[in-house]
Amino acid sequence: MKRLTHMTMHLRSAVGEAMTRLRSADVAGATAALQRALSGRPAQSPQRPDDSEGGGGEATAHARRGLGDILQSLRSERARFADQPGPARRQPGPAEEDERFRSRSFRNAAGALAYKLYVPADHAGREPALVVMLHGCTQDPDDFARGTRMNRLADEFGIIVAYPHQPRSANAQGCWNWFDPRHQQRGTGEPAVLAGLAQELAAEFGIDHARVFVAGLSAGGAMADVLSSTYPDIFAAAGIHSGLPHGAASDVMSAFAAMKGNAKTPSRARANASRQIIFHGTADATVHPSNGETLFARARARGGEMAELMTDTVVNGRHVTRTLVGPAHGPATTEYWLVQGAGHAWSGGDGTGSFTDASGPEASREMIRFFLET
Repeated sequence: MKRLTHMTMHLRSAVGEAMTRLRSADVAGATAALQRALSGRPAQSPQRPDDSEGGGGEATAHARRGLGDILQSLRSERARFADQPGPARRQPGPAEEDERFRSRSFRNAAGALAYKLYVPADHAGREPALVVMLHGCTQDPDDFARGTRMNRLADEFGIIVAYPHQPRSANAQGCWNWFDPRHQQRGTGEPAVLAGLAQELAAEFGIDHARVFVAGLSAGGAMADVLSSTYPDIFAAAGIHSGLPHGAASDVMSAFAAMKGNAKTPSRARANASRQIIFHGTADATVHPSNGETLFARARARGGEMAELMTDTVVNGRHVTRTLVGPAHGPATTEYWLVQGAGHAWSGGDGTGSFTDASGPEASREMIRFFLET
């Protein structure tokens, strides 16, 4: 009886902690509190926001090709993936502020945000492109740039990269509010501000719409899908890593359910959404892998009757399934990378950033490759 009473006290304490965290939109923290109680571990004091769990080949653009062309190159690609070297030695991340990685701000009728912008030294001599990178919960632009290594790829490909910053004043954990109906529609809230930023930068650097892209992790990945669905005229393609489908939640409680793989709302396929490349790990305990499956199923449904191709390979000892959907001629409309054993972390990222998994495959490089296929 004493043991039962003790367990009941733990559960009550955990439920109280979970509800406190949910009121501040800390879905990941609420999940962790309940899991600790159910496993018999004592409750912990609330973490500081910065300690919470995030919620949060050649370097040349591929020429236009369809699934028939892709099929012919799979044997060589399989060898390339299988022969990838192990994780590289950690290198210093980008400086907090230097002449090519600057803090800036943006404002329009929908709101305002701070962001950091990385501009490669030789961008003027190349065809410009823009990638808007949306960090996960508890992250910031510098951390996300380090973890994804996207600035190094920007140098390699001549791409301009913007990192919007979600402040704690907008969300207690620094998450993009993908689960709030006020931030799920065109013309209002965070989607309108982010789309406005992309438009302003495209105009500033003379970037064509076909070369404006968005990518994100976790809550940032969920917001990337919101932008893909609501602003396909602004973002030609989206990279969604460990994210959730647009419309999967309508408040904090349903967001909690969606992250566990129990979305209340049915999937909705939008015929005019952007091309998408989706990454998800099978061991993701923060955002259930079924969310990646739903994202892929919706994207596949948008294309109608298109060819589909699946390949299996091993990258640094990790099994990876890659599925492509697209027309016989032209770039794939959708790619889905399911990484066996990977958790809630940016695949192939740099360990000096938070929520990264250096084992690969390298999500950043694959996203850039997918974005630039024309």
